[in-house]
Amino acid sequence: MNRSKKLFNISTLVYVCLVYLFLYLPIFVLVLFSFNSSKLNINFEGFTLKWYGELFSNGPLLEALKNTMIVAFFSTLVSGIIGTIAAVGMYRYSFKGKSVIDSLLYVPVVIPEIVLGISLLSFFSLIKIDLGLFSLVLAHATFSIPFVVITVRSRLSGFDKSIEEAAMDLGASRLKTFLKVTLPVIWPGVMSGVLLAFTLSLDDVIISFFTTGPQSNTLPLKIFSMVKTGVTPDVNALSTLMLVATFMVVGAAQYIQIKKEKSLNYNND
Repeated sequence: MNRSKKLFNISTLVYVCLVYLFLYLPIFVLVLFSFNSSKLNINFEGFTLKWYGELFSNGPLLEALKNTMIVAFFSTLVSGIIGTIAAVGMYRYSFKGKSVIDSLLYVPVVIPEIVLGISLLSFFSLIKIDLGLFSLVLAHATFSIPFVVITVRSRLSGFDKSIEEAAMDLGASRLKTFLKVTLPVIWPGVMSGVLLAFTLSLDDVIISFFTTGPQSNTLPLKIFSMVKTGVTPDVNALSTLMLVATFMVVGAAQYIQIKKEKSLNYNND
């Protein structure tokens, strides 16, 4: 019995290791080739840091990164505010046509991106909006809002409405109740939706291709255009720095969450 259990644990461990190897091996290769002395991403010929130096002298690549961050920030801000308010309103109130709106909420999620991109391009042309950073922010906010709404609503599914009623009975206004009671409870769902929207905006290619202007190239579009002639190693260096920043943010978030849980457990004791 113990032997079979031991074999099962070993096989499970091997399976988990293979899954993580499958997931992270391409990332490891990307990081490795950012230190490759060869300009061709075919064979690793030697170790060098020169691509990190050349990265900061690559004006077009840094400009594309700046545009990407600007669009991601403002589209996430817009979609986070609108999506949170929409999720709370749809959860709290019942009105005629609510089921129809619930169904339409999933259309931007399941619709092919190329269809959404063409429709947004037609809409911007119809209302005479010039293609640029502003149109990109609107486009990214459009496809990000449903993800925020869905994520926040999942958090609201276990929400106790009585705490809101208690706050208003004690004299709090609806706005103060939302800011001081409701928002702190659903905050993990809001942050999950916001981070998801930020990530979707960062790596979007298809919708950005249809809604961007000639002077507002984004990083995914820039890299996509470089594929035809070959991706230079400074792109690998930039990707590595973005990975490091991502791991730092995730690590900080985990640290704050663990510290908060320990504080709550200490207060309960």
